[in-house]
Amino acid sequence: MENMAEEELLPLAKAEVEVAQVQVPTPAPDAAQVRRLKAVSAGKPRSAPSWGISSSRECMLPPPFQSLPLRKEKKRHISIQRQLADLEKLAFVSERDFDSASSLNSDNLDTGNKQACPLCPKEKLRACNSHKLRRHLQNLHWKVSVEFEGYRMCICHLPCRPVKPSVIGEQISSKMGAHYHCIICSATITRRTDMLGHVRRHVNKGETQSRYIAASAAKPPNEILKEADTDIQVCPNYSIPQKTDSYFNPKMKLNRQLIFCTLAALAEERKPLECLDAFGATGIMGLQWAKHLGNAVKVTINDLNENSVTLIQENCHLNKLKVVVDSKEKAEGDDGLEEGEEHLGDVKVTKMDANVLMHLRSFDFIHLDPFGTSVNYLDSAFRNIRNLGIVSVTSTDISSLYAKAQHVARRHYGCNIVRTEYYKELAARIVVAAVARAAARCNKGIEVLFAVALEHFVLVVVRVLRGPTSADETAKKIQYLIHCQWCEERIFQKDGNMVEENPYRQLPCNCHGSMPGKTAIELGPLWSSSLFNTGFLKRMLFESLHHGLDDIQTLIKTLIFESECTPQSQFSLHPSSNLNKQEESGVHTKTTDDTTTDNYIAQGKRKSNEMITNLAKRQKADTSTEHPPFYYNIHRHSIKGMNMPKLKKFLCYLSQAGFRVSRTHFDPMGVRTDAPLMQFKSILLKYSTPTYTGGQSEGQVQSAPEDTVADRVEISVNEKAEASSCRRW
Repeated sequence: MENMAEEELLPLAKAEVEVAQVQVPTPAPDAAQVRRLKAVSAGKPRSAPSWGISSSRECMLPPPFQSLPLRKEKKRHISIQRQLADLEKLAFVSERDFDSASSLNSDNLDTGNKQACPLCPKEKLRACNSHKLRRHLQNLHWKVSVEFEGYRMCICHLPCRPVKPSVIGEQISSKMGAHYHCIICSATITRRTDMLGHVRRHVNKGETQSRYIAASAAKPPNEILKEADTDIQVCPNYSIPQKTDSYFNPKMKLNRQLIFCTLAALAEERKPLECLDAFGATGIMGLQWAKHLGNAVKVTINDLNENSVTLIQENCHLNKLKVVVDSKEKAEGDDGLEEGEEHLGDVKVTKMDANVLMHLRSFDFIHLDPFGTSVNYLDSAFRNIRNLGIVSVTSTDISSLYAKAQHVARRHYGCNIVRTEYYKELAARIVVAAVARAAARCNKGIEVLFAVALEHFVLVVVRVLRGPTSADETAKKIQYLIHCQWCEERIFQKDGNMVEENPYRQLPCNCHGSMPGKTAIELGPLWSSSLFNTGFLKRMLFESLHHGLDDIQTLIKTLIFESECTPQSQFSLHPSSNLNKQEESGVHTKTTDDTTTDNYIAQGKRKSNEMITNLAKRQKADTSTEHPPFYYNIHRHSIKGMNMPKLKKFLCYLSQAGFRVSRTHFDPMGVRTDAPLMQFKSILLKYSTPTYTGGQSEGQVQSAPEDTVADRVEISVNEKAEASSCRRW
């Protein structure tokens, strides 16, 4: 019914409105024209909803519509606008502003005259000042609008649609309902979700051509960014994952450099490598591989989005790389090159589902970086990965991995976790456990090269070892963790299938005997073995020096110290002299810590059973040299009323006591050590100073007897447990 009102315009009214449209540019209409327009508006039915405002407003079109032919714009409701400024200008088309309507501009918005909202009746909002009206239009109408083809369908509170009256007591009230006007079919929809579905159904039917033909706004040009000597085009909204077709995150630069150093180190073992960037987006990662490693790699960049594939091809031409599609060179592949220039390499661009592509082809290096969790692609990645190949997995679902959404972690990873002081390493071990299970299902084992957990992502890089023997050895390293909720002591459960009578005996602490109720929780399953390979990290450090990646060198050095569990002050890296000599002589970098480097020189050949058996024996023999799992936060275990020593000095104190110790990249104030928590707190108390004696040195507390120190530690632990009873998980 409300839609039919627009079609009931009298021919005279249409003609008069056209006359008014032609005469708008004149400085001021004469009195005859004003009377004629008022007569037309008086003859029109008052309930007609074509403009949804008073009768005097219906005759005068706002300035945004005057530049277009009236026959193309006459049926569009005033709640459908392109910009918020156009909606604000409608408030000035009133009876007293009628004579000056032709001179409306943005300067009028700053006047102090009170104006009424064009989308609300006077009963809902009275006339107010311009700043209050602007805030009302933005928060109530524009903020909840629905976007389509550059237009915004704002919510309308005018009586455009009949509402059933409701009887309240003896009075009958007709409530005005808010609604949207569809730009395609002029239907009125009450809810925003229903309006989105209504527009989506139009799009599915192919009814995307609006009845209102207007000059389409020109698309803003793409921006060109540069990273590691690689130029890429990105959309103007490249940093908004929900709105853009190709997402580019500048904060993931560290992640891209880590993966590049990994591939560069693998390229020194065998050439050429078939590499896959399964989720290309802008193609920045694959372009860096092809541009800097040259003929050592054969890069394939894949994405399921057609717009992203087009953008990847344009970025290839921008970096003077040939695009190969379906094993054929694209005809316009050389268009981006000038005369006399040569292309730097070939890049194969595919538009396919990542699972399908990894099932169809085999690769030496696969990088998975989906939006969120990557568990849906692990089985396909390990199905056709070559022997001694590398799979890198970037997980950005940190809300579930960092125990903010525990039910999501249980659904995706089948893991029970809580928020602990070592939650970042816990997240890394969760991802490695999921990767290990996927590899074992394909009769493959893994060796973790490194695992990094930072603020925005969790990166896990593993090497693939074929064979059921390696798969069995890998599956044995997935265990459950016993975590004390009082003192946060932790230990992996013992191997074996026998039922433990009292699992609390495995914990080094005595919280279960001194505290009431159950004090520990079982977490996992988790990866219980090492998270770093020292030899491979040293090769990555050399590649970062060779390619000039200064941003990543500090992190790699920290990973090397962490893998060896050695304080940085007691160990110095001199990779330039030794590694350069080995590189010049053509010999690959070897270290005693790399348990598989001797076998990597096989140039892509499969390992024999004897080699795998020897590797397993060497790994068993080197289990004592693995870094201890997890770490302690020095601030989390501070003693009340005591000033802690500096972190570097405290690391030296732990090392002098005979414990392995190092810093960790997971936590700036974390200490990775094999010392139990009781010994950790004992040494921390021993070298701490009371708060009230600030002038004393740190070594003056050393004269206290050991039994007194142990008693004070136990007392402090009990006091802290009682104080933190409200924080129990």
